[in-house]
This record gives sequence, C-alpha cells and structure tokens, in this order.
Amino acid sequence: MGEKKPYVPCPIDTGCVQVPAEVEELGEFLARNVHEVWARQRLGEGWQYGKTLSRENKIHPSLVPYEELSESEKDYDRNTCMETLKAILALGFEIKKKETKEEK
Repeated sequence: MGEKKPYVPCPIDTGCVQVPAEVEELGEFLARNVHEVWARQRLGEGWQYGKTLSRENKIHPSLVPYEELSESEKDYDRNTCMETLKAILALGFEIKKKETKEEK
C-alpha cells in the first residue's frame, strides 16, 4: 500500500469570468440564503446560539440572523456564492432573471 498523495484543490478557473451586475445582486441574496440554510440545519441538529463555539455542547456564535454576522463571516458566504455563480458562467450557462408581469 503506497502513501496517500496530498490533496491539491483544483476548482474551475473563474479568473476571467465577468459577473454582470444583476448576477452580483443574486450573489448577495444567495449568501444570505446559504447562511439561513446552514443555521436551519444546525438548529435542527440541536445546536444553540452561544458567544463561544463548543462542538461538544452544540453551541455556535454564528447562529444569528445574517445581518448580525461579522463582515468576515458574510464575506465567506459571499465568496462561496460568487465563486459558484462564476463557475456556472464559466461552464457556459446563462443566468437571467425571469420577467415578471410588471416588467413585460
């Protein structure tokens, strides 16, 4: 049995992807939603809010509304969402908002 090779991440290259303004707005909306999904999952697993993280006691300081997160925590969610949107665009997909009756 040989040695396990070190893991080298290789995400989709999104360096040249230009994100349209309306997609940037979507990124912020998705970042908020990612936090909400994460928080709902943790609460469903019995986690509670507390000032200090304790995995043993299932206490997490980020179990607060998105608006109350620090900018660095929001930036983590924003970056994850924006890189996902950029990957979608880099793969050749289009992201466009469906027209509402008022916009027609």
